[in-house]
Amino acid sequence: MSFETAPRPAITLTIAGSEATGGAGAQADLKTFQELGVYGITALTCIVSFDPKDNWNHRFVPVDAGVIADQLEAIQTCYAGSLDTVKIGMLGSPTTISTVRSALQNQDWKNVVLDPVLICKGQEPGHALDTDQALKAEILPLATFVTPNHFEAESLSGITITSVEDLTEAARIIHEISGAAVLAKGGVRIAGPDAVDVYYDGTVTEILSAPKVGEVAVSGAGCSLAAAITAELAKGTTPLEAARTAKAFVTAGIAARVSSNAPFDALWQGGARAAVSA
Repeated sequence: MSFETAPRPAITLTIAGSEATGGAGAQADLKTFQELGVYGITALTCIVSFDPKDNWNHRFVPVDAGVIADQLEAIQTCYAGSLDTVKIGMLGSPTTISTVRSALQNQDWKNVVLDPVLICKGQEPGHALDTDQALKAEILPLATFVTPNHFEAESLSGITITSVEDLTEAARIIHEISGAAVLAKGGVRIAGPDAVDVYYDGTVTEILSAPKVGEVAVSGAGCSLAAAITAELAKGTTPLEAARTAKAFVTAGIAARVSSNAPFDALWQGGARAAVSA
């Protein structure tokens, strides 16, 4: 059997946590990268496993900062000159955030996609608040594209979001703060028949809308959306086209969701492919 030499795929890195059930985190990112035709790499920041004995709450174990630095050193050395696109997901601690920031500053990046995983709901002193403040201070300024969900958009913008107009204003504020293109995700949390996200890059505002598939959020949707944007940017797509492709990709994945014994479903990254072949 002979094989023709295929073009080298674009290379994409995700810096994220492992989610044991496979629905979110680095697992979702790598599956998304593969579906969209890029070569995916991951540096793990933490291990997350839901606890079925405690209402499926998160069990969180951080990866040692030295191990994170070692992973990134190996990745950046191995792919020096060909890796210029990274997605940042769950970091989980100020120490991890500082470690990742230092590694990112070791090279130039064309695309830094931040899925800003904020954990402080306003009631938790200490670690949660410190982590969120560190993310905003150390990682947000490095981002070229930010994908906050409803809660994160409220936290970053400082406004309450109950409408598409509010979501649009939040996207504008976050862009002003960060300088990045923004896709603010309303999802199922804004009333109406459609799941609405708002794109804003300082010049263009576009509302991305698709009929809601149920009224409950699906595990992995946010991770997969940011990962799809990352993959498309790595291939040379414009930020707006990357947002449009990611929206369609995630909508198809939600429609093809995977159920389990957990009280939530998970997005299937193969949903768009399956719909085409059906």
